[in-house]
Amino acid sequence: MESIKNWVNETLSELEKKLMENLELKDMIKVSSDFTKYKELSELIDEYFNLLDEIELWKEEPGSEDEISKLEKKIEGLSNEILTLLLPDDEFRDRNVFLEIRAGTGGEEAALFAGDLLRMYLRYAESKGWDTEILDESKSDLGGYKEVVIRIKGKNSGTYMKYERGVHRVQRVPVTESGGRIHTSTATVAVLPEIKDVDVYIDPKDLRIDTYRASGAGGQYVNKTESAIRITHIPTGIVVTCQSERSQLQNKERAMMVLRAKLYELARREQEEKMSSERKSQIGSGERSEKIRTYNFPQNRVTDHRINLTIYNLQAVLDGNLDLIIPKLMQYDIEEQLRGLGIIQTVEGE
Repeated sequence: MESIKNWVNETLSELEKKLMENLELKDMIKVSSDFTKYKELSELIDEYFNLLDEIELWKEEPGSEDEISKLEKKIEGLSNEILTLLLPDDEFRDRNVFLEIRAGTGGEEAALFAGDLLRMYLRYAESKGWDTEILDESKSDLGGYKEVVIRIKGKNSGTYMKYERGVHRVQRVPVTESGGRIHTSTATVAVLPEIKDVDVYIDPKDLRIDTYRASGAGGQYVNKTESAIRITHIPTGIVVTCQSERSQLQNKERAMMVLRAKLYELARREQEEKMSSERKSQIGSGERSEKIRTYNFPQNRVTDHRINLTIYNLQAVLDGNLDLIIPKLMQYDIEEQLRGLGIIQTVEGE
């Protein structure tokens, strides 16, 4: 953190010099914005080190464990906030997200695992104070999910949730296994930033919109009305559906939100392919073939393969305590990006 502090102070000094220069209005706006951001970073880092000093003082006082514990929690939250501000701007910054969970290999057991992941993410979102809504779902015979799409809305939801993209693997004895053998199944998680109308233009002539009767909760009402919406984007063949609302109009609006996100992701992937020679090696690339995490029930173990992190508290993670993992991914990510830019050589572990 000390090296980051020095870099932030140097950047602030450079921006202050630029503010004194005769810049054009558009340049002045950009420099002012950057200055404000790094000033905030500088203040947060100062607060971080002040808290560290305060902890050292409390250690000299007998019976101060509770106060030290409170300060340590503040430091952890402050560290995460600093890391979030340090992350370069990307398509997830200040965006809500759509989360798609699909059962992979493993049949019915994969669908049950997809349901476990859904529960994990809903609980994590609740702990963060984010709002969630299920936009579309396809349940399996045993109560799992073949596919489910949810919208997550809240501050920094995109910044945190983007690290969940990839293939999740579970190792356990399925409920359908009578012999007690451990099986390996997978589920795929895709995370798409919510895209505004101005970010992606969709020609209405390129759409085929169908209505059908919704299924699931809602009793007889949903069975009597064709409120569910299916939108097909003809040029790409992308199909999205939404049946979470009783109104056709509301379902159409939400389906269009998902479609914009999918088209934006498609354009991003095509651009990445053109730049394959400069492909980034940082975590969270979003490739659906990328195995990112294993949930091993017999060993009570969760392993994130991107940073070789192993946690022997499987139930806590499945209960939504992803702060055991995601902040460490964020820290690794920012360190790698800062190294890539030549800003730092090493970042001290905190």
